[in-house]
Amino acid sequence: MENTLGQETSPYLLQHQDNPVHWQPWSAETLALAKKTGKPILLSVGYAACHWCHVMAHESFENDETAAVMNEKFINIKVDREERPDIDQIYQNALALLGEQGGWPLTMFLNSAGEPFWGGTYFPPQSGFGRPGFVSVLETVSEIFKNEPEKVTKNRDALTAALKANNKGFDGDRPKLTLEVLDRVAERYAQEADPQYGGIGSAPKFPQTYVLENLWRSFLRTGNAGLSEIVIKALSAMCQGGIYDHLGGGFARYSTDAYWLAPHFEKMLYDNAQILDLLLTVHHETKSELFEARIYETIGWLMREMRTEEGAFAATIDADSEGVEGKFYVWSKEEIDEILGDHAPHFREIYGVLPEGNWENTNILNRLAYPQLQDMETEALLASGRQKLFDVRESRIRPGLDDKVLTDWNGLMIATLAKAGQYFDEADWVAASEAAFVALTTHSMDKDGRLFHSYRLGRAQHSGLLDDYANLSRAALTLYEITGKAFYLERAEQWVDILNRHFWDDTEGGYYYTADDAEALIVRTKNAHDNAVPAGNGVILEVLAKLHLLTGAREPFEKATDLVRFFSAELGRNFFPLATFLNNFETLINARQVILVGSREEPELIDLVHVLKDFSLPAKVINIIEDTEELPFDHPAKGKARQEDKATAYLCTGPTCSLPTNTAAAFRALLEGETKHAAT
Repeated sequence: MENTLGQETSPYLLQHQDNPVHWQPWSAETLALAKKTGKPILLSVGYAACHWCHVMAHESFENDETAAVMNEKFINIKVDREERPDIDQIYQNALALLGEQGGWPLTMFLNSAGEPFWGGTYFPPQSGFGRPGFVSVLETVSEIFKNEPEKVTKNRDALTAALKANNKGFDGDRPKLTLEVLDRVAERYAQEADPQYGGIGSAPKFPQTYVLENLWRSFLRTGNAGLSEIVIKALSAMCQGGIYDHLGGGFARYSTDAYWLAPHFEKMLYDNAQILDLLLTVHHETKSELFEARIYETIGWLMREMRTEEGAFAATIDADSEGVEGKFYVWSKEEIDEILGDHAPHFREIYGVLPEGNWENTNILNRLAYPQLQDMETEALLASGRQKLFDVRESRIRPGLDDKVLTDWNGLMIATLAKAGQYFDEADWVAASEAAFVALTTHSMDKDGRLFHSYRLGRAQHSGLLDDYANLSRAALTLYEITGKAFYLERAEQWVDILNRHFWDDTEGGYYYTADDAEALIVRTKNAHDNAVPAGNGVILEVLAKLHLLTGAREPFEKATDLVRFFSAELGRNFFPLATFLNNFETLINARQVILVGSREEPELIDLVHVLKDFSLPAKVINIIEDTEELPFDHPAKGKARQEDKATAYLCTGPTCSLPTNTAAAFRALLEGETKHAAT
């Protein structure tokens, strides 16, 4: 036996290639080895930017004595949760069934069939603070596996049965989903808002963008200003807190405290895509200078630090540098005084810098005490100070970049970047999103249109998952709406066809997480629960709705209604993780179809598109078409013509369309009337 991770492409797995632990990648061969030796499997799941993964690695996996116990008693498998979210999802669910809080590093114990019987997350090297030491855990699990097989079997059977049951539909009433139900859900979400510091829940505090979007959509429908205040307060706190990198742009994954000061410092592509998307949606209404600044700064970070040589986007930036969490990002008072000179006292006051530090004897820059933007002269002076600190920071040892290209995360960012580019008239952003799309279809797709989940070092790996197809299809439709290029629409149709053939559950409905011809794991999961990324079954609801509305095809609508029928049964049990599914249900039943009749190059049509920038319409679908006779026979706008031979707008909801408008002023008045009507 030896450590074989050096043959992998994942930066996380390669971090462990020199461990004395005889790590193996997840494979049928490794499972067969466990069966041959009669040893249990120790499965360790983490990711490259994970702080506590690094801690456990330094404490245990790099320790010769601990490694010797692991090698003697277990077959040790190391998995990158970003490369294999299908594996991670199963065993995180198993840990939850054991009554444990999930997270990373995940430490699970399995039999040779991959069936779990016990587990946890981080284990310290020695027992303390109510947690058993890792070597003690290893000895105990090995002893029970050898000498008390009935205990192992009992746990295994219970967990496996529960995991399979999670995929079944629920008996009982399936509540009828309506816009009124969505608003009641929003009211319930609002009860979880933190009125003091902003955001949902308490420490640790995650962005929860899906929930905030739900609240925002309900505000737009009802006019309930309390809901908009919750969203704006949360976004403002994120934008001014320590979770935001005030020098380089970009958001960390979450705050360890309730007031948004101290993050775990890793930056994830998916978080930044989703926060940017929500900032854009809200900016349509508020025109917040703060939100606009954070959008520009974060996209600046994205373009500067996250683009790969293929033109796609890298996955993550580590929390640690030089073995210390956050070292790259934090400052002492003395450093700031030396760099900024006479300007330092004012800068320190605004950015919360204390002589003794505001976090672990050092300082995280934040503007929580001064969240409002100052006058232009003051902000210019602060910007100059930030630039000086940024220039000094650039000479520090950087945290590691995980430059693998993940299809689903790229799909999220491509859609967001394209929308931002159109909204702010930044053609380079739209071009970058198109280049990333080309990179994905060039390197992470086979000749039949089947997607791979991960790409790095010239190797596309791991069968595409539901999230890959859903998020990239959503990106394709976004690019189609913005550019009008037909091949984006065709790609989305192709990928949905693949989903219908290889992922759809013909018995009960809903899409499985994995394809029918992918590697068989102990359970084939199916749910609509949001986790770190939005649920694929939630995202695909928007894709199906838009495909139906853009093409008139009936099958996407029928699939969407089947999807709603299956997952609506979960509403009575636990609607909290269903926010993306609920948000996109609105698009299915209440989309605002903007039909613009004319050529994209016409100045008058461009003027009509610009009017949309002043209205937050998250459920809108834009169809720019030169002749409505091309629309399906039952489309409400079919046959509606240009007026006075000028570019003309129709706003359609359900089976009816507005009267035509062919000036920007008239279109604005129409939209104002619609939005006021919706909120009454």
